[in-house]
Amino acid sequence: MAISRLLGVTRLCLAVRQSVFSSRAASTVQIPTTKLFINNEFLESETEKWINVRNPATNEVISKVPESTTSEMEAAVAAAKAAFPAWSRSTILFRQQIMFRLRDQLIKNRARLRDSLVLEIGKTKEDADEEIGRCIQILEHCCSITTLQTGETLPDIAQDMNILTFRLPLGVTAGITPFNFPAMVPISIFSMSTVCGNTCVIKPSSCDPGAVMILMELCLKAGCPPGVVNVIHGRKEPVTFVCDHPDVVALSFVGSDEAGSYVYERGAKNGKRVQCNLGAKNHALVMPDANKERTLSSLISGSFGAAGQRCMALSTAIFVGDSKQWIPELVERSKTQKVTSGAEPGADFGPLISPEAKKRVCDLIQSGVDAGAKLLLDGRNIKVKGYENGNFLGPTILHRVYPTMECYTTEIYGPVLATMEVDTLDDAINIVRTNPYGNTTAIFTASGATARKYSMKCDVGMVGINVAIPFPINTFSFTGSKGSFKGDLRLAGKEAIQFFTQTRTVMEFWRE
Repeated sequence: MAISRLLGVTRLCLAVRQSVFSSRAASTVQIPTTKLFINNEFLESETEKWINVRNPATNEVISKVPESTTSEMEAAVAAAKAAFPAWSRSTILFRQQIMFRLRDQLIKNRARLRDSLVLEIGKTKEDADEEIGRCIQILEHCCSITTLQTGETLPDIAQDMNILTFRLPLGVTAGITPFNFPAMVPISIFSMSTVCGNTCVIKPSSCDPGAVMILMELCLKAGCPPGVVNVIHGRKEPVTFVCDHPDVVALSFVGSDEAGSYVYERGAKNGKRVQCNLGAKNHALVMPDANKERTLSSLISGSFGAAGQRCMALSTAIFVGDSKQWIPELVERSKTQKVTSGAEPGADFGPLISPEAKKRVCDLIQSGVDAGAKLLLDGRNIKVKGYENGNFLGPTILHRVYPTMECYTTEIYGPVLATMEVDTLDDAINIVRTNPYGNTTAIFTASGATARKYSMKCDVGMVGINVAIPFPINTFSFTGSKGSFKGDLRLAGKEAIQFFTQTRTVMEFWRE
């Protein structure tokens, strides 16, 4: 369809949706619609229920995503189930080669995928490139499957008798993925699941489905057989569907506490393997002996980067001893952050995903003020020239926040940093240990002994020492703990291989 006929739909939107979306009339404007991906076909949904996808920098409707019908969801699972026998019996070298080709396709289409992330979620180009870089690393890790999926043997446990173990795929798996990393999280689930021999159904966020649909195009070009990966859309209905469907044997989830608890309880009740990565409240400890320049820069990027919309974001800074004297400088530096559309050059971070998300964050900021916190920097009234209707929120700093305040107990998910002051390292450790979340934390110090003490006593799954966001590379597992994770085996690394496979033990006896 010619660009001139897409009245009000941006040129970028057209480029992103090339061959993935079809046109559907909506009053006098042609609005692109997101297709399903079932059995290697992009299919127009027959639903009567559609969800508007908006550019968060302008709130203009850029596409529509369907609420998948029951028959469409059944078709996706049926396709995955039908593909499983042949796919699971394919050689590990065959599956490895598809991962190599998918990696190459991702590199070739990097700019297109980046544009999708900028348009639909409001990421800066730099953030989008970083996410795509992570996707490439994930695929490179999957290309090592020939060494990752090895078993064990022990010969001669008795005369002429050996014992051995090997790993086999499970069956049909499903992934329920969030809006904040619409390429990285889906690819981390379906690539690891399928390279282990499973088939997969992905339910992406209805806020930004474009990235997943581009990835499905690349799977086609990489030679992925029909039914190995499938995509359905919607809000709660497809989540309940995959939790209940008897042919889905394992569920991977990344998202909010409420939705993750629902998936874990419902999926586990139905006998499925479940891994759920939930919310977070991540603390950064600032010791007086830390490098001030690097620490303040790290706090700003770790707290406000990606508009705070990531489970790894630093949301609380605990200043120990004399380091509290750095707070005024932290405030002044934070004021220099450039907040605008991610498509604009030099943007430090972009908008929140929706007006509802912005209102929620603003309400939590006000709850802190009402409870006695001091608002050192207020980003609620920011105006972005040229994007007056966007969901923008500037850097915000709440000072002297206490653990009983709602702005502390609740994951804010916005560019808001809460600050605390304590006298000693032990006081700070006590705050971190008593927080119900355990996703990630950081400490800034020049002392190895201090860093070691904190890393051993903090009771948090991932620790950064002079690293604001200790997001491990994919060869290591994503080890959030306590209230940040439900399940047993985690995403990425060796635990992902264990999650997506089952172990078989064989004892063999061959008399000479």
